[in-house]
Amino acid sequence: MPELVPVVTEKEIEKRVQEIADELSELYKDKNLILIGALKGCFIFMADLARKLKVPATIDFIAASSYGDSDVSSGEVKITKPLSLDIAGKDVLIIEDIVDSGTTLSYLKDYLSSMKPASLRICALIDKPERRKTEIKIDFTGHVVEEGFLVGYGLDYAEQYRHLPAIYHLKF
Repeated sequence: MPELVPVVTEKEIEKRVQEIADELSELYKDKNLILIGALKGCFIFMADLARKLKVPATIDFIAASSYGDSDVSSGEVKITKPLSLDIAGKDVLIIEDIVDSGTTLSYLKDYLSSMKPASLRICALIDKPERRKTEIKIDFTGHVVEEGFLVGYGLDYAEQYRHLPAIYHLKF
């Protein structure tokens, strides 16, 4: 059995989600905000964040993968669920669970930019620069974690551990 080592507590996550929601509510007042969640890992973070916003937001999801069932990015990204909304001329915020290698997020940013949104920013629960291969600007960051394979609060390993209320390092 792998060992779960606590990294970010449930209370720390809740506090930071509220802080980000407050920042976003101020920035996007009087805007047409669209939250685009990068599935599957973002769903818990995005739901909590959306509920704390003080501005209306439209929600859509996109799915892209470079991992499969591995703990290492393959480097090849594919869209597995496209958007259902037209984002042209809208203010778009990509919601990501974790930025690790940066490969998938960089691809998503370029892909969504080609749809001509009014603005495009990135909000990530976890920034993990340890394995970064692609430079990517994260506009809103929940927590920076230096190392370890992380699970919980939507983050998974082979579709397991998403249900955990905090974030843990999965030690094999």
